[in-house]
Amino acid sequence: MLNVTTHDTFIFPLNTVLFPGGVLPLKVFEQRYLEMAKVCISGNRPFGVCLIREGQEVGTPAVPEEIGCLARITQWDMPQLGVFHLLTEGTQRFRIAHSNVGKNGLISATIEILPGEHAVAPRDTLCGEVLKAIIEKIGAGHFPAPHRFDDAAWIGYRLSEVLPISLDTKQQLLQMADPQARLTRLNQILSQQGLRS
Repeated sequence: MLNVTTHDTFIFPLNTVLFPGGVLPLKVFEQRYLEMAKVCISGNRPFGVCLIREGQEVGTPAVPEEIGCLARITQWDMPQLGVFHLLTEGTQRFRIAHSNVGKNGLISATIEILPGEHAVAPRDTLCGEVLKAIIEKIGAGHFPAPHRFDDAAWIGYRLSEVLPISLDTKQQLLQMADPQARLTRLNQILSQQGLRS
């Protein structure tokens, strides 16, 4: 039986998919998320980022996907009253076990941390080669060091972030537990986009 670690955390439903090791800048202005940010900054706590399954980012609380990624705040600024600029980094994948919506519309949840992926060398070099070409084109600064081209999980996460694919496909890639299987799926996507002969 898996040793499951559970945590209580805030959930931030967004029209984006965050991957472990990824960087996500956020502009926070809704009162509920300002409160969330203050608690997370003062307590050095992460919050959960989940793709929206139903609803919108603003207004009535959206329904989040069950699997998301924890986000750690690495930098923050309040350039004007009522607006937080956050820079966050994805850390661990999780599954929502139970959730509830507070009176202020903020979702809190008991989450199960999903097992981390061990560093394994990719079986196929194409994804790594495509990712290197993308990094050379848009700049290494968009990809936090260290760059781990010998790690199938790191390659898969970074390629999943930057390829022009649907949010549903990105969510499917996040949910995959096997880094080699994720690269196999990415190879299929590259083939469909004409990047593989």
